[in-house]
Amino acid sequence: MDRFIGKRLDGKYEIHDLIGVGGMAYVYRAYDRAEDRWVAVKILKSEFSNNSDFLRRFRNESKAIAVLSHPNIVKVYDVSFGDQIQYIVMEYIDGITLKEYIEQEGVIRWNEALHFTTQILLALEHAHEKGIIHRDIKPQNIMLLRDGTIKVADFGIARFLQSETQTMTDKAIGSVHYIAPEQARGDYITDKADIYSVGVMLYEMITGKLPFEADNAVSVALMQLQAKPVMPRELNPNIPRGLEQITMKAMEKNPIDRFQSAGEMLDDLDEFKRDPRVIFRYDLQAGASHYDAARSMDTYDTERFSPSYNDNYEYEEELVRSRKRAKGSMAVKGVLAAAVMVFLAVAAVYLFNLWSNAEPEEDDQIQLPNFVGMIYADEIAGNDAYKDFKFVIQNGSNPQKKDGEVIRQDPEGGILVKKGREVVLTVNGGVEQVDVPVLENYDQSEAIRLLNDVGLRYKVESVPSDEFELGKVTKTDPPAGTPVNVGSEVKLFVSSGPAQKKIKVPENLRGELLFNVTALLEDAKLKVGTITWDDTSEEAANIVLNTNPAPGSSVAEGSVVDITVSSGKGAPKVLQYSVGLPEVDQDVTVTVYRNGTQESSETVNPAYNSSYTLEFTGTSGVESVVVELNGQTYQRLEFNYDTQTVSLVEEFTFVPDSSGSEGGTDSSDIPEE
Repeated sequence: MDRFIGKRLDGKYEIHDLIGVGGMAYVYRAYDRAEDRWVAVKILKSEFSNNSDFLRRFRNESKAIAVLSHPNIVKVYDVSFGDQIQYIVMEYIDGITLKEYIEQEGVIRWNEALHFTTQILLALEHAHEKGIIHRDIKPQNIMLLRDGTIKVADFGIARFLQSETQTMTDKAIGSVHYIAPEQARGDYITDKADIYSVGVMLYEMITGKLPFEADNAVSVALMQLQAKPVMPRELNPNIPRGLEQITMKAMEKNPIDRFQSAGEMLDDLDEFKRDPRVIFRYDLQAGASHYDAARSMDTYDTERFSPSYNDNYEYEEELVRSRKRAKGSMAVKGVLAAAVMVFLAVAAVYLFNLWSNAEPEEDDQIQLPNFVGMIYADEIAGNDAYKDFKFVIQNGSNPQKKDGEVIRQDPEGGILVKKGREVVLTVNGGVEQVDVPVLENYDQSEAIRLLNDVGLRYKVESVPSDEFELGKVTKTDPPAGTPVNVGSEVKLFVSSGPAQKKIKVPENLRGELLFNVTALLEDAKLKVGTITWDDTSEEAANIVLNTNPAPGSSVAEGSVVDITVSSGKGAPKVLQYSVGLPEVDQDVTVTVYRNGTQESSETVNPAYNSSYTLEFTGTSGVESVVVELNGQTYQRLEFNYDTQTVSLVEEFTFVPDSSGSEGGTDSSDIPEE
């Protein structure tokens, strides 16, 4: 029997059952007696407890997620690094991985893929603002809840931006199908690597295929470096052109050519959502635009969902297994087969080393000049001698220097760098700016010292907090990473300790009208926070879809509750139109075509029915409707579900059948046009 099941860690966490096994840890479902909630406890395997490298990676995961607080990131509640056992206590996710969902669905509808991708990018935007790169973004590390909420997990090989950024020097290299080319080369890693991985996931969701597949990891890595993927619309013609462009831009080989931030990619996704026919300027390849009405996600089948946790170091374990199989095989082969195996093994090792440890070629390196003291506009900007560098300009202020003079540069001059290297120049003459440092969970005195070090003033405001210890900074305003002028004031929110009273967010908020939910929250002594309108929901307008914290959650009195509400734009809309029939005393056949397809055909007599009612249901966009009488085009209409209007585009004179029933209209009675 498992040695942890039935035990209680630190007197708080009752271990119930094993729910996942990864490369370096076991994951258990446990009950937190102190907080009355289910949690997931990740316990480092005992064989790694004395391994400094694994301990570093395990602790790095907790350090990375501890500074993150976002609804789309798996939350860490507690960490423990004792001599006998090391564990992390995390939010328990009752769902499946995005990889499992992709495997179940095959090709995911593009608007549903947008829903997932948007949440992933929001999580990464938050992490990047905190100075953290995930570096192992893949669908196996994305959890999907029953309500369609995404949770990004497994920051096990994440790195803070200012710390070590070489990837391939670590054993945990992530899944080779999703890593960026610079990761495959072992180059300097930035947040653009996460953007590339998101692009690969989006590609996989909308096409049902990975962009690069091969028999082994080394071949896939080489394809990441050199090969060009098949365009998504060649695999799935239903993908709109704009979405294909966004996907391919995220997957550009050169980080400079990708989206420069998660926020930038979110902006283009938002523009695409507003008009799926949009064509972006950054893609010069020809292609017709494609439009598809936005549709919301299907309801998930609860039988398909089961808890799934994994450290996802299968790639490492597969390498070990492959090496063992190769060794056993060589022992039983003949001399010739052994020679072949040795040759292939040497070739594979050579390719792997080339892939993982390749240094830039000398021809790709250049000495970085010292720009300090030069006048940027006169001596640097537009100078062909410096065309191999990408300059990022920051404002600086030094009354002892000339206007436009470079007073600092990063990196400093005199070193060898790759061509195309980004060089940050601080140019005199403007107000100098600095980024607000990451101060969450710092002592108040230490946070003040860090602000003073970068030339920022401060103001302290005490706030109750159940999450942060007394005297710890809970957040800053402006948030960490925001560029501000030197001398600006930063508000420090410092924990005054736990809130006096805990209450529960009311149950049954989902599906209620917004004004009812706000009233219930106020009655419960909670504050209404941000209201987000969801245009993709099929619910009617003003119906509450979700809250954060979720209904039933235990929170401090006075806590802010954010609400997601349906805008009604994605809800089905019923449009009616009454077609006035001509005054004839004979049966006529009314045939209706909707978007070129026959919708109905019915015989009526205008003497008894002076009008014919059309009724159609849709969510968005414009539909073309043609009404024919006895095969003659009678009216052309437009049903606009966005404006919820019906327009008469064109009307034609009906010519009755002169051989019709007695009392019918004679052709001589038809007025000339």
